[in-house]
Amino acid sequence: MTDTLAALIGAQDANAPAIGAPGRGWLSYAGLAAQAAHVADALHRAGVGRGDRVAIVLPNGPEMATAFVTVAGVATTCPLNPAYRQDEFAFYLEDLKAKAIILTEDEAGAAHAAATAQGLAVIRLSVDTDQPAGRFTLRAETSAGTADTAAPGPDDVALILHTSGTTSRPKIVPLLQSNVAASARNVGASLALTPADRCMNVMPLFHIHGLIAAVSASLASGGSVWCAPG
Repeated sequence: MTDTLAALIGAQDANAPAIGAPGRGWLSYAGLAAQAAHVADALHRAGVGRGDRVAIVLPNGPEMATAFVTVAGVATTCPLNPAYRQDEFAFYLEDLKAKAIILTEDEAGAAHAAATAQGLAVIRLSVDTDQPAGRFTLRAETSAGTADTAAPGPDDVALILHTSGTTSRPKIVPLLQSNVAASARNVGASLALTPADRCMNVMPLFHIHGLIAAVSASLASGGSVWCAPG
């Protein structure tokens, strides 16, 4: 039984398409594996590894999808809504006790201000649109110190989200690797997904439905995900 997200995705046909987007070539499962290796190396060099919480603030699209699944193979992912105000980012980053944040190359707004005020390691993500969908490079502006470079196991936290906070202060919801893997398999089984199936994702990728029901379930089934920008 594959009880981590990385193991589920790594079991698929290397030559099959995995991630697509408007006007971009398809990223294969082999390309996704290569992207995961780059992310692991970049994060470890930045002092981020197993058990560390990494905030991800990116626009919807293929890079956000691949950032989620590849960072989850190294550390704990904490996707945040890019539309938050600075005070909202400050609250969520402090509540998460994030060690680092991944931002686009040119982000200098609310997320960056909140992250630097709290002393987080800032990791920049850059995209070459001539490359397949979901390919990117990471560059650390600052180091987070030292990292545990062991791969996360089934009992490690893969994803942290917050409740909506409609009735009280938003609460942290941690999902283990085994939780995410089981959810992806269960959604795939419920929808009878196969490697021949393709999902068009328009859900926000800081939301559980976009992350699990669209991206993770599709990739766990060996299918493909076409990531719309919104």
